[in-house]
Amino acid sequence: MRRVEPVLAQVDYARFSVAPPKRRTGGRVTPKGTKPGQLPRAGSPPIGGSSTRPTGSSTSTATSTNIGVSSRYTPPVPQSAKQSPKWVPILMLVFLGLGVITIMSRYLLSDSVGNWPVFAGLGLVLAGLYTATKWH
Repeated sequence: MRRVEPVLAQVDYARFSVAPPKRRTGGRVTPKGTKPGQLPRAGSPPIGGSSTRPTGSSTSTATSTNIGVSSRYTPPVPQSAKQSPKWVPILMLVFLGLGVITIMSRYLLSDSVGNWPVFAGLGLVLAGLYTATKWH
């Protein structure tokens, strides 16, 4: 009788909806004596074990005020971008008011005009609501 050796099956994880198990890397990822988000001191070995510094990197040092903050410069947002022009809230109120007046005119005037004032009024009210989302 022939003996069959058990073969360890390779699992095709693409067939299943679960992710493959995570590998344990273990060990320290930041140099000893530092905290996550803190830049290493000048005398400590570089992070990642590389002895060369990549080109274009900044030479800022960590202080107690910028721990956890990116060292990339972000320019301040200009004041003109924070405030909408004066016509935006005025246009919003005009759209909302015209929409309400158009819908009310359908019910106050006569029934012979049909339903178009209701649809036009709803369109104006929606335009006013859309304008309201652009108001800062």
